[in-house]
Amino acid sequence: MNKQLGAFDPDTIYHGNALELMPMISDGVIDLIITDPPFAIDFKAQRENYNRTGSHVLEGYKEIPQAEYHDFTQRWIAEAARVLAPTGCMYVFSGWNRLRDILEGLDAAGFTTINHLIWKYQFGVFTKKKYVTSHYHILFAVKDPKRYTFNKIDHYPEDVWVINREYWKGKMKTPTKLPGEIIKKILMYSSNPGDLVLDPFLGSGTVAIVSQMESRHFLGFEIVFEYFSFANKILSSDRKKRVKK
Repeated sequence: MNKQLGAFDPDTIYHGNALELMPMISDGVIDLIITDPPFAIDFKAQRENYNRTGSHVLEGYKEIPQAEYHDFTQRWIAEAARVLAPTGCMYVFSGWNRLRDILEGLDAAGFTTINHLIWKYQFGVFTKKKYVTSHYHILFAVKDPKRYTFNKIDHYPEDVWVINREYWKGKMKTPTKLPGEIIKKILMYSSNPGDLVLDPFLGSGTVAIVSQMESRHFLGFEIVFEYFSFANKILSSDRKKRVKK
């Protein structure tokens, strides 16, 4: 890959704050951004949600204070617009609580929102006085609405995706892990082999791991050292398996 990424190497993840690291990426070098930023909610990482065992969930989840979320969102999305290639795309996962901040951040940075996708998963956290939330929002946005990557891999691509969460029974996991299936689907639609994919809020590393599996280059940042180490371990293991093949 011939792109100059500024302070970073391709196919590498880095431990650090995205707001500090993103400004160190060169302009216009990223083909696709897929990310699941913090939601600014009272999230207890080791709570036994989704029938999981709390001791199997990695500690360290770092949330953004609600009072700071608007500014935080504006800043990272502005950086995303700067580093994204002219034909680049971005997919942002969001809960409903702070969806307005994400939409306002996209507008302020000059993005065009192409689709508002819904990811429906198989269960949510039990509630007593309200409906159970069992979906996430995925905002599909581009810099240039007349020129962006979209591979129509299905004849009738709908905007509601029913994809189950993954069960990692008896294994360590991060509290908000995205399923590999949904990342692969985004990669197939909005990138091509050899493209460079960025996740500035890497978490368990699913975006980097699936990008590596699907012959895409990747770059990722993660502020929580435990999550960074977890993702690095899986990436290294996948590389070793490929060498053996």
